[in-house]
Amino acid sequence: MQPIALCASHIRENIEKVFIGKTSTVDLLMTAFFARGHVLLEDVPGTGKTILARAFAASVGLSFARIQGTPDLLPADILGVSVWQNKEERFVYRRGPIVNQFVLVDEINRATPRTQSALLEAMAEGQISVEGKRLILPSPFFVLATENSVEFEGTFPLPEAQKDRFLLSLNIGYPDPDSEARILEQQRRITHPVTDLKPVVQAAEIAPLQEAVTQIYVDPAVRNYLLALVNATRTDSALRAGISPRGSLALYRAAQAYAAVHNRDFVRPEDIKEIALPVFRQRVLLSPESMIRSINPDRIIESILNSVPIPDYQGQKQ
Repeated sequence: MQPIALCASHIRENIEKVFIGKTSTVDLLMTAFFARGHVLLEDVPGTGKTILARAFAASVGLSFARIQGTPDLLPADILGVSVWQNKEERFVYRRGPIVNQFVLVDEINRATPRTQSALLEAMAEGQISVEGKRLILPSPFFVLATENSVEFEGTFPLPEAQKDRFLLSLNIGYPDPDSEARILEQQRRITHPVTDLKPVVQAAEIAPLQEAVTQIYVDPAVRNYLLALVNATRTDSALRAGISPRGSLALYRAAQAYAAVHNRDFVRPEDIKEIALPVFRQRVLLSPESMIRSINPDRIIESILNSVPIPDYQGQKQ
């Protein structure tokens, strides 16, 4: 088994001790992590978004911080602030929670747009500016944000342009009956089982694995299939705007990581098709008619995926 797949297997096994029945979601989360991207978890309350984030953070040996989105959360609460020290007779910068390797932002849509922008700038640039000074964020740097997609009172939905900063947008969904039965049995204790999880990989091991993702082979036929899907979103009448070149790069990188997580050193067309929906979901803009008809973006993307023919490629390098 290749190093990335072996590491992913250990992380998956550890997470599924407490987050049951959603292996595909865990794999997509690891895909974004190894691709050096960030993840937005959008779903109804109670589906395990925060538990998944905590379990993943506990499984990787990274410095961790949790930020709770609230309307009174200020950019300084995230970035940090300089405080006057009487003994030293000078201002001393106290780092904010963003200066960590793994940052969980719970209910990001409850934070004001100004605070959201401070967070998303850090995600895009890998650095923050405090009082005119630039501070490089630690590496690896991974942001996992959760968003309640059904409650609108007291929320500030992320603009589409800012959602584009996330590599993947994931929906967890409800567990199947057997998995939910296991969840009920697991909760027969005072503390949550996630508190028992220990790291199965250390920070020093992650950077080389993330670098190895870039070496996963993408055949020209697979690349052309990717571009055909992207072009189809740009010409679909149900969409006001399709996938940008940034989205193309995101799909390319995510497909490489997805293949690596599944123990392959090449990308299959099926990998592109599997990963396209969570990459495209937050990047397409509906046309006015589609918005009036309340058409779900997923429905349009799935229609595109079904209409573009998959090339016949078996994985041989040329």
